[in-house]
Amino acid sequence: MVPNESQQYVGIIRLLQHFRWTWIGLIVVDDDSGEHFLQVIEPLLSRNGICSAFTARLLKEAFWRTGDEMRNMAEKIYLRVTDKKARAFLIYGETMALLWLILITDYVNDNTPLNNVWILTARIDFALASIQRKTNLQAFQGTISFAVHSRPLPRFKQFLCTLTPSWKQGFEFLRDFWEQAFDCSFVNLQEPIKVNGTCTGEERLESLPGPLFEMDMTGHSYSIYNAVYAVAHALRTMSSSRSSHRVMEKGKRHQALWPWQLHPFLQSILFNNSAGETVSFNDNGEIGAAFDIINMVVFPNNTFVRVKIGQIEHQILTGEEFTINDELIVWHKNFNQVLPTSSCSNPCFRGYQKKKKEGEKFCCYDCSPCPEGKISNQNDMDDCFRCFDDQYPNENRDGCIPKVIIFLSYEDQLGIGLASVAVSLFLITALVLGTFIKHKDTPIVKANNRGITYTLLVSLLLCFLCFLLFLGRPRKLTCFLRQAAFGIIFSVAISCVLAKTITVVLAFMATKPGSSMRNWVGKRLTNSIVLSCSLIQMGICIVWLATSPPFPEVDIHSLVAEIILKCNEGSITMFCIVLGYMGTLSFISLTVAFLARKLPDSFNEAKFITFSMLVFCSVWLSFVPAYLSTKGKYLVAVEIFSILASGAGLLVCIFFPKCYIILLKPTLNNREMLIRRKNI
Repeated sequence: MVPNESQQYVGIIRLLQHFRWTWIGLIVVDDDSGEHFLQVIEPLLSRNGICSAFTARLLKEAFWRTGDEMRNMAEKIYLRVTDKKARAFLIYGETMALLWLILITDYVNDNTPLNNVWILTARIDFALASIQRKTNLQAFQGTISFAVHSRPLPRFKQFLCTLTPSWKQGFEFLRDFWEQAFDCSFVNLQEPIKVNGTCTGEERLESLPGPLFEMDMTGHSYSIYNAVYAVAHALRTMSSSRSSHRVMEKGKRHQALWPWQLHPFLQSILFNNSAGETVSFNDNGEIGAAFDIINMVVFPNNTFVRVKIGQIEHQILTGEEFTINDELIVWHKNFNQVLPTSSCSNPCFRGYQKKKKEGEKFCCYDCSPCPEGKISNQNDMDDCFRCFDDQYPNENRDGCIPKVIIFLSYEDQLGIGLASVAVSLFLITALVLGTFIKHKDTPIVKANNRGITYTLLVSLLLCFLCFLLFLGRPRKLTCFLRQAAFGIIFSVAISCVLAKTITVVLAFMATKPGSSMRNWVGKRLTNSIVLSCSLIQMGICIVWLATSPPFPEVDIHSLVAEIILKCNEGSITMFCIVLGYMGTLSFISLTVAFLARKLPDSFNEAKFITFSMLVFCSVWLSFVPAYLSTKGKYLVAVEIFSILASGAGLLVCIFFPKCYIILLKPTLNNREMLIRRKNI
């Protein structure tokens, strides 16, 4: 007729978890039931992150020992319950276990007051015998106890108010209770009178203090009430069943009823009691009831009331359901209505994680900051964890912040600056090209292959326009084209520079008498150099784009606080081959130009080409380590800067000296002056 104790175990765990009490003391009666309780509750505590600070056993026979022995045992328990870290103590046993708590509280009178929360199991009924009338109950203020579920019954208090001791046969227990409750005795059962502590039978139960007798329906009484009605309903059902299957003979006595014959009818009963609750048994023959969670409120006059603050009940679909109302709880006055703490260690706040102390229980720990890249967003977390891929830890490592999506855009200050430089260089190159076209018939423009000069200027124009493929959000088309376009255009430009350098050398050698180099000087050779060198680079890029082309990619790991939108180069090997081929052409051009730098000025561009290729090679040699050590949008900025700087080097070193002569020194731009300088 009482709920399965497993529900109470679940309720204890839920209660401790609700108040975050992880360091508790266990006080149990030293018998088989106490050992069974420990065997069940200790693994449950451990699995739910709760540790027992100590386990104290209450010896039953100690209640009948001498006062000094009992006081010594109470002192030992007192030393344990005064643990500064443990404030919650779970008590398991019979009602007589309260005597131990009373002894402990009496011992406290001459020592430091206890600031504890007592948690009593349902087997302990807080009812004191007459010998405890003068016991101070203030130490039990705020006690939380589990009790078999009960509900108020109509007219139950009226029944108790009218109850008097009966002299009928079988009601001796009521007279015994009367004598203990009112501290009197019946000297003459036939004529009861009250003289010097003699019971009259006219005493009223409602006059008794709460510690001695409660006027409310307790869980045990409610279970007995339901049991009586369950048997009555079962008897009626059995009687109806027999009447329908058997015809009674006249004068035949009723058949004797054995208790076991009632079992099938008990198991199938279903009725509503006068409190409005349904009473029935499950398949295991257990009542479908629950446990109430009670808070004991003690008043200054040493009376108390039980306040129901919660309940643990079994639900078929959701399992055990735990409810509690914190606002109804009255704690011990020493807590000032602040939730008591009962833990071995101070809580680890957000941004920290637990660090186990060697040689101690897992509930005792230190707190260490979360490692780099991890957070903890709750107190007392065992381990820190990483944020989602699109988030990163904040400074305190107690929360995640969304990452910012970055790419080199036109609105970015860096993007605006690079775009401005590129446009400026494009316009300057266009002016140079226009100047050369306007003065196309002058000697300085016609010298060293005018067509190659135009091709070089056009390739530089395209180089400065390459930034359009690098700025903005990476797209499939821009990622596909930009590296290949950059590699091919620059290869054409360097091929033109190489052709110009070789033309200078061959032209000088062809001026010597009897030289066979005259046959090599001409547009066919230079066009072949430019075309062949450019086609090789174009072939490399076609293989690259056909086998492993670049594609847009989202990089969430390279930077802590940012998500990078970039172009994955597809095959790094092919990218290196493109750069390597371009570097090879540059090195050859630099070498040839350096060797031809001292040729006569009238025919010599090698000196300017040498300077231009020195700038070009320096820029791209610096590009490699900068490219490898840069991330995010700055990686794209480094490549754009290298393109603009190397292109500007070719433009300035090769064409600005010629523009200076064309525009500012036109007298030097004639055939006679060139011949005169040659003779000099």
